[in-house]
Amino acid sequence: MQNTHDDVGETAERGVCEAITRVFGLLGKRWNGLIIVTLLDGPARFSELVRLVPGLSERMLAERLGELAAAGLVARDVDGGPPVSVRYALTAQGEALRPALEALEHWGQEHLVSSSAAP
Repeated sequence: MQNTHDDVGETAERGVCEAITRVFGLLGKRWNGLIIVTLLDGPARFSELVRLVPGLSERMLAERLGELAAAGLVARDVDGGPPVSVRYALTAQGEALRPALEALEHWGQEHLVSSSAAP
């Protein structure tokens, strides 16, 4: 990102900033980014998320939804029914990831070879 200087004007040692370390600690964890991208299309039930994210097990989805909720990115909404149903949706904080995730998708389309195009 940008170079920083300490109070005496010397260039600080290069390294990864704390904020981006936290971002990749959360979004770099397998499944988290895909769950968030899926929820960008709107709220979804647990079973829908399992179906929409190929390879994601129910156990792992439950774990990841808990992490994303604890981070303030996903909210759990229970409709008392009948029948009772639970939907997961992005919070405003989760929705704020939309521009960054759309930019990453665009970059991937432009710069990463599709697995279907690989020999």
